[in-house]
Amino acid sequence: MTDYLHKFAVAPMIDWTDRHCRYFHRGLTRRALLYTEMLTADALIHGDRDRLLGFDAEEHPVALQLGGSDAAKLAEAARIGTDFGYDEINLNVGCPSDRVQSGTFGACLMREPEVVGRGVAAMKAAVDLPVTVKCRLGVDDQDIETALDALADQAFAAGADVLWVHARKAWLQGLSPKENRDVPPLDYDRVYRLKMRWPDRFIGINGGITDLAAAKAHLEKVDGVMLGRAAYQDPGLLAGVDREIYGVDASAPDLIAAARRMCAYAEAHCAAGGRMAAVTKPMIGLFHGRPGARIWRRILTVEGVKAGAGPEVIENALAGLAEAGGLESLAA
Repeated sequence: MTDYLHKFAVAPMIDWTDRHCRYFHRGLTRRALLYTEMLTADALIHGDRDRLLGFDAEEHPVALQLGGSDAAKLAEAARIGTDFGYDEINLNVGCPSDRVQSGTFGACLMREPEVVGRGVAAMKAAVDLPVTVKCRLGVDDQDIETALDALADQAFAAGADVLWVHARKAWLQGLSPKENRDVPPLDYDRVYRLKMRWPDRFIGINGGITDLAAAKAHLEKVDGVMLGRAAYQDPGLLAGVDREIYGVDASAPDLIAAARRMCAYAEAHCAAGGRMAAVTKPMIGLFHGRPGARIWRRILTVEGVKAGAGPEVIENALAGLAEAGGLESLAA
């Protein structure tokens, strides 16, 4: 078994897991592995690397997810990511969007496992970091038994340290990326069978996991769990990860403290010309299901987009939460 330690991760999600989201999540869990949004190899080679790759040291451990299919470009992008201080390089073999398909990467690579293998091998040769793959069960009319086995065989033969599997097919024609997160049925048992086939390799599961109880149940069958939409719909649940998943003997982080931690971060971000809304976006669901959650969301959403908005938006939202009795529910 690999010595890979990250049995809980927040999934890479386009338009969500940017540096602001990751910094916020790190205030809720010290142990979970965090991911960038998918970044294409071409963008890193030719684009503004500081803008695309810059992150705060407090975000560690943090993984860089790459999109691409050209082995040489993936190797170069992996080296760039290593130079920026990332802890892991991950190859996206799961994104079903039309734009990604037109670039011949993402989920369409499920049809080309040899290409995935070449990419993994090139990145392993280029960097001294874990190189991992995130994939689907298959695409379109592929048989999920043969498709997933073929992908895993090539990835592991090339040296992949970890395979994270989104336990659904991707439909490349007829479904939007959003629909591809819901419409294709989940098949967790297929991922469990893959783990039985590769007992000495790290296999992680993703898809439809909404709470830590479900995560712990999956960890009876596989090595890791990756949480997606629940991490932004109800980020407060991340406060239980270190204790419930990693067995850390410590109290869960205080949600109020996690919110206030973002004030100094927001002040620095806004002083550098950034928008407050970028900071508040991942915080909107923090008090999901608690008294005052609607007021919290409304203040962050409405005030966060105003010109000149700053960290006072967070304090105003906390005050609204308190007036609605939300603080009492946290102390209960």
